[in-house]
Amino acid sequence: MARLIYVYDPMCSWCWGYRETWLKLQAALTDKLSIEYKVGGLAPDSDEPMPLDMQQFLQQTWHRIEQQLGTKFNHDFWHTAQPRRSTYPACRAVLVARQHDKEPEMLYAIQKAYYLNAQNPSDISTLANLAEQIGLDKTAFINDIQSDAINVLLMAEINAARSLPIQGFPSLVLENKGEYHVIPVNYLDWEASYQQILSLIQSQSQLFCFLRGGSFNEGE
Repeated sequence: MARLIYVYDPMCSWCWGYRETWLKLQAALTDKLSIEYKVGGLAPDSDEPMPLDMQQFLQQTWHRIEQQLGTKFNHDFWHTAQPRRSTYPACRAVLVARQHDKEPEMLYAIQKAYYLNAQNPSDISTLANLAEQIGLDKTAFINDIQSDAINVLLMAEINAARSLPIQGFPSLVLENKGEYHVIPVNYLDWEASYQQILSLIQSQSQLFCFLRGGSFNEGE
């Protein structure tokens, strides 16, 4: 079966802007291929305050996404929180949740906390509260997110994501019969991506059938 890989970061603002379109695309493809999430890791661990120029850049990005996509943001974050350029903790959080089959729930909880409730997902305390909200044991979560095992898993996943033909987040990569295809992210039209993915799967199936000596209609 073909595989669609969704590469994201929980604190990527464009991923937040893409959320509704991605959910529609994912729902349409559920019975046609397997879907795999991969975290890409935007920014490593840091306890340093986010530089002002980076804060200004991200604030401008939030406004641009609002204007282009209609996505909601709570701009109070930049006045009430203490921003840090550190997304690895949030990445570890979704990996812990994945082990309990709750990755999408944790991702959404992080996005809501960050973009709507002006909370900081760079903080373990924030992530632990979110984990409890989605039904995970808070104490176990804190132990897991700070473990060497999760960090090793994160580094391996970041390396795997960066080995794919991507240039940023969010990214979509279709893997079919050993070949990888970049699917351009259409932030507003899930059907355009849907049709492109189906077309690629069908054309490769036809080619595979032809190379085996059959006709284009065999097995369809």
